[in-house]
Amino acid sequence: MSQARFACLQCTRTYDWLELRYACDCGGLLEVKHNDPALRQLPDKAELRLTSRKPYDRSGVWRFREGVLPLPESMIVTQNEGQTTIYESAALNQWAGHSNLTLKHEGENPTGSFKDRGMTAAVSMAKRLGMPVVACASTGNTSSSLAAYAARAGLKAIVFLPAGKVSQGKMAQTLGYGAKGMAIRGDFDDAMQIVRDLANAGRVYMVNSLNPHRIEGQKTIIWEMLQDRNWHAPDWIVVPGGNLGNTSAFGKAIDEAYEWGWITKKPRLATIQAEGANPFFRSYTKDFSSLEALTAETIATAIRIGYPVNFPRAVRSIINTNGVVTDVTDTEIMAAKTAIDHAGIGCEPASAATLAGVRKLVKKNIIGPEEDVVLVLTGHMLKDPDAILKVQTLDCTEVDANVDAITKALDRV
Repeated sequence: MSQARFACLQCTRTYDWLELRYACDCGGLLEVKHNDPALRQLPDKAELRLTSRKPYDRSGVWRFREGVLPLPESMIVTQNEGQTTIYESAALNQWAGHSNLTLKHEGENPTGSFKDRGMTAAVSMAKRLGMPVVACASTGNTSSSLAAYAARAGLKAIVFLPAGKVSQGKMAQTLGYGAKGMAIRGDFDDAMQIVRDLANAGRVYMVNSLNPHRIEGQKTIIWEMLQDRNWHAPDWIVVPGGNLGNTSAFGKAIDEAYEWGWITKKPRLATIQAEGANPFFRSYTKDFSSLEALTAETIATAIRIGYPVNFPRAVRSIINTNGVVTDVTDTEIMAAKTAIDHAGIGCEPASAATLAGVRKLVKKNIIGPEEDVVLVLTGHMLKDPDAILKVQTLDCTEVDANVDAITKALDRV
C-alpha cells in the first residue's frame, strides 16, 4: 500500500496525496513525500520493466511509478514519454572548453519537450480525481503538452498564453491537439495568476508546476539519466531556469535517489537563466534573501518568466546539492544553440542556455574542465524555428537546373 503524503515546505502539515489541493492552508508549496522501504529496490524493478511490452512499463516516468504516483494502471495516461537519448559531442566539448560533457535531450519526448513527463502525471491525476477540465498558463511548451495529454484522456483543455509572446510552432501544436487557447493581454505571470484563481475556485484542474504531481513526473528525467548511467552519478547536472519546476524536481530526484541508496554521491545542480529573465540568479547573489519580480524579456521564450512560482522548492534544491545559479545573454544563448544545432543534435533557445552556462562556469573555474557534466536540453529544435531565422540567413545558392551550372557552383562552395 502507498505511504505517499502531501507535505508542506513551509510548515509541518501533511495531507492525503489524493486530496484536490495545490498548496497548504498556510500558503506554502506542497510536495509528495514517499515513505515506503520497498523504494530502495525500485531501480531493479524499473530495469525489469524495460523488457515489458506494456506502455506504462516502458515509459520513462511510469517505470518508476511507485516513487512517482502509485496510481492504478487503468488511470495512467501515457504516450511513451521519456526514453530520451544521452548524446556525446567532441565539438561541443571543445566549444565549452571542457572534456567530459554529455547532453540528455528531453526534446525527444512526444510533444517535443520535457513537459510531457510532468504532464503525464498531472493529467493522470486529473483523470483519477474526476476533473473534466484541465488548464495551464504557458509560454508554449506546457500548453502543447497539456493539449496532447488531455486529448488522450478525453478531457477538455484550456490554455492561457501571453498575447504575442508565444512561438507560432508551439501555438500551432496546442491548437492542433484541440485545446482552447486564450491570449492574455499581459505576460506569463498574469496568465499564471488567472489559472491559479480559476483552480482555487474549482473551475479547472491546474497542471502548471505549482501542482506537486507535475514535479513528480519531471524528476524522472534525473532517474532515467542515472539508470542509463548504471546509477553512476555525474559531478554536475545543468538545467535552464524559468519557472524553476525542473530545478525543483531535479533536487528532489537527487535527494530521494541518495536517501534510498540508489547513488553514493549527490551531483551538484547548476541552473542557468537568461540575463533578461533572471530573478532566480539575482536572488542567488543575495543568498536567496528575497525574490524580486521583473518584466522578463529574452529570445529564449520557454524561460521568459519574471516571477518563478517554484522559488522555494528551487532554493532548497540549490542548497541541498551545493549548487550554483548564473545567467547568460541572448547572444551567448544563440551562439550555444548554433553550436548544438551544428553538432547535429539541435534544440530550442532555452535549452542552449545550459551549454552557454557551462562555458561561463568553466571559464570562472566553478566547473572543472574534466568534471563529469550532464546538460539537460529541454526542448526540440523545431519548437521555435523563428529564433533560428532571426540570427541566421538561409544559406542557399540559386543555380540553373543543369549539371554544368551546379558543378561550377559546387566548386565555389
